[in-house]
Amino acid sequence: MKRFTFFLICCITFMIHAQTQEIDSSRFFPEFKYSWNHTKQYIKLTAVNQVWIRHSDLNPGSEIDKHLVRNYTDIGIRRLRFSVLAQLTNRLFFYTQFGQNNFNFLSKRNTGAFFHDATVEYKCLPQLQIGAGLTGWSGLARFASPAVGSIMGIDVPLYQQVTNGVNDQFLRKLSVYAKGQIGKLDYRLALSSPMTIANSLVEIKPVSPDAEFSLLPPRLQTQGYLYWQFLDKESNTIPYTTGTYLGKKKIVNLGAGWIHQKNAMWNLNAVNDTVMHDMLLLGADLFVDLPIGNKGAALSSYLAYTNYDLGPNYVRNVGVMNPANGSDGSVFNVAGVAFPMIGTGNTFYWQGGYKFKNDLVPQGGTFMPYASIQLGDYDRLTDLMFMWNAGLNYFIHGTHAGKLTLEYQSRPVFDDVAGDMVAISRKGMAVLQFQIAL
Repeated sequence: MKRFTFFLICCITFMIHAQTQEIDSSRFFPEFKYSWNHTKQYIKLTAVNQVWIRHSDLNPGSEIDKHLVRNYTDIGIRRLRFSVLAQLTNRLFFYTQFGQNNFNFLSKRNTGAFFHDATVEYKCLPQLQIGAGLTGWSGLARFASPAVGSIMGIDVPLYQQVTNGVNDQFLRKLSVYAKGQIGKLDYRLALSSPMTIANSLVEIKPVSPDAEFSLLPPRLQTQGYLYWQFLDKESNTIPYTTGTYLGKKKIVNLGAGWIHQKNAMWNLNAVNDTVMHDMLLLGADLFVDLPIGNKGAALSSYLAYTNYDLGPNYVRNVGVMNPANGSDGSVFNVAGVAFPMIGTGNTFYWQGGYKFKNDLVPQGGTFMPYASIQLGDYDRLTDLMFMWNAGLNYFIHGTHAGKLTLEYQSRPVFDDVAGDMVAISRKGMAVLQFQIAL
């Protein structure tokens, strides 16, 4: 507890010290974009780097290289991305993204960077674009494909990236997609080829009474997401949705979506026969992002409901950039900072934040406190899964281009007690993130 308190004091001191330094608020990051021949054709480069300094209370029984550890402080690169967007002609568009995720002291050296996206696209009509490749044009909900450089906190509602690392490449799939805007309706539809489970980055357990992803050759997957834009329209050039506009737009969007894959799951029935199940994921959400007054203040809120059918009693523990690589099996959560984030059942999620006026700090910059909650009613768990986060953003120049974020997360620890899977305790994690986004 003393280490945890010391870590929080250091983080808060760092943020206070940073905001008192002399900053020229008129300096803005350049846009790396080149157009030719006075046309709408262009090539554009973007980059994002997010570095974490973190202190974690680890789940009971957590191990680092077979040594029991109760808490740990680490430094890691949560995301490092480089993107190229190219409008080659009025009808042809190219997009690719390259980078690395979750690089910390446990990562294998000299490995890890990969292509996140590689798509080609053809504009059939102003209201219809057809594309193909490795892409994040996916279904279900707004933050199933998030623009990570503009998210409110240090992470998005990751439970919406249901198969991340299982049968996709960090949420992206090889797909053919159609997308566009018809009036106030924004839509995306995709036919995807899920990746084989044999090459999954997630442990796939042997077939048992509790559902798991099937090791059989995967069937094609259909997915889609549609939302109605009541006020300003958002760009849909690339699939990744903005976390918050910081008062630059007036957004009220109501959306719904799905992901379906036939015979994606299997389990053993009462007589030990293997039974197949479809994966059906449904979601609905409301996103509100509005300026308040005329001095740059803004309010942002996101509310989502999802219903996941992943077969009987499916639950997946997820630990982001996990600082532990082993467990003695003491609890259901397994190692590190993992908790039952995804499961068959219903999930409710809310996040909200308030950005103070521009130039709140005399030398430039402003602040945005925020909070989020995730409530999971999963078939396998007796108790509700309740996770919450609270944090503070410091926008160094008033935008996402450079920011410091301090966040605390509280997660439940589950275990089997007399046949019931119940929450037996809670653990915390504090993170200071430094982001640069060009």
